[in-house]
Amino acid sequence: MISIRHLTKTFLNPDGSKITVLKDVNCDIEKGEVISIIGPSGTGKSTFLRALNMLEPPTSGDIIVDGENITAHGYPLDKLRRKMGMVFQSFNLFEHKTVMENIIYAPMELLHLSEEDAKVEAMELLKKVGMSQKADVYPSSLSGGQKQRVAIARSLAMHPEVILFDEPTSALDPTMVGEVLSVIRQLAKSGLTMLIVTHEMRFARDVSTRIFFMNEGVIYEDGTPEQIFEHPVHSATKAFVNRIQKLVYEIDGDEYDFLQIHTDINRFCQKYNITGKENLAYSLLKEMLFTHMRDIRPLTFRITHAELSGVTALDFMVEGMKESPLSDVARESIRPQVKELIEETTIRGYRIKFII
Repeated sequence: MISIRHLTKTFLNPDGSKITVLKDVNCDIEKGEVISIIGPSGTGKSTFLRALNMLEPPTSGDIIVDGENITAHGYPLDKLRRKMGMVFQSFNLFEHKTVMENIIYAPMELLHLSEEDAKVEAMELLKKVGMSQKADVYPSSLSGGQKQRVAIARSLAMHPEVILFDEPTSALDPTMVGEVLSVIRQLAKSGLTMLIVTHEMRFARDVSTRIFFMNEGVIYEDGTPEQIFEHPVHSATKAFVNRIQKLVYEIDGDEYDFLQIHTDINRFCQKYNITGKENLAYSLLKEMLFTHMRDIRPLTFRITHAELSGVTALDFMVEGMKESPLSDVARESIRPQVKELIEETTIRGYRIKFII
């Protein structure tokens, strides 16, 4: 459906120097594929999508869509935009138009639908994304997740053959991410061709038929979700997909800010969409610091979350300690609360770890 050959994009810096964001990218995209594009920030993922839609015309190379070279001089971009919709991270809704007016505008202007037909279809799309009750309100009254669902409905109103999603959840409050990902999951089951730039690793694995790992301006690795996440070829891919997020605190004495630690844990859980684990993490931390390890200082506390596996852990490390500070009664109290309790001697000292 789409064939990309030797795609290159170079930008000119204010000082006159050049930076090449895409470097000789080559790939083919088949009809009905759902491709998630992952990789570190600044590696050309969003530029790649914008080049496909000619929002950032490539410096060189060819993009063939349904047998037509859209990079050819004079190619009608309105024809391309009818085939290829795009959902932006910043929504790009018309603030002076209602939700309904946002959706019917392009179909009436470009597809020449009557207002009546456009409204009937728009209402069906709003039902599809769970927003039919908001048809007559203005975007300013919507949450970020609601705005993004409207943006998806607006893109679908043009009957695109392909939809490009440019980090559709990155501008959202963590509590709203799930509602947008749920809509995209439904679309993936419908057979629509989609390319999704995302930092949500578990979502990418679940929804995709194929993964592009981009690094240094090229598609570093291209394969099925199983291949990319379980058997990556390149060390850079392996390091990226297995990344572990963490918060670390060195507690040297009793003059530490427990409330700040609690606030940081709250933000950490929201950021990585694990708010269901927040209360347990806080409860265990409080119990360990104020009861079982009250007289043990210094110690290192760490909370970690593996994005791909979804494993969250609390880790308490005491240098030089040879045995556990937990009594048998404490263990029996804690074990039912956690998935796993690990106590171990390390080179540095003694570690207590809770998998929650």
